Amino acid sequence: MLSKQVLTLDEVKKIAAAAEAEARAHNWAVTISVVDDGGQLLWLQRMDGVAPISVDMAQAKAKTAALGRRETKIYEDMINNGRFSFMSAPVLEGMIEGGVPIMADGQCLGAVGVSGVRSAEDVQIARAGIASLGL
Repeated sequence: MLSKQVLTLDEVKKIAAAAEAEARAHNWAVTISVVDDGGQLLWLQRMDGVAPISVDMAQAKAKTAALGRRETKIYEDMINNGRFSFMSAPVLEGMIEGGVPIMADGQCLGAVGVSGVRSAEDVQIARAGIASLGL
């Protein structure tokens, strides 16, 4: 049998706290979503003042990053470069920058999706959360 690493609740809380700290440092209101490697929700927090749609966007970005094992910007770039048929890919909804997989030793442990500010800033927040694990 193969063994796989999984995120603990303490690690998920650490990711969320670091992501929130990054957002607060820049006065950005966002929604932060953390999912497991199958895209299932482990954590969701919506900061005060962020648009309600950011909840769905953050979850979709996180799920897509986890299932695809890559940043969601890759899908956005594919579509923007003319591969419009990719928009019909099953299950993938958050194909816009802001979802980042959590990778350790070549395994995907899950992903962080952020929504509420510019896409590059969403990624900055997600990466700050992941960096808290020392990966």
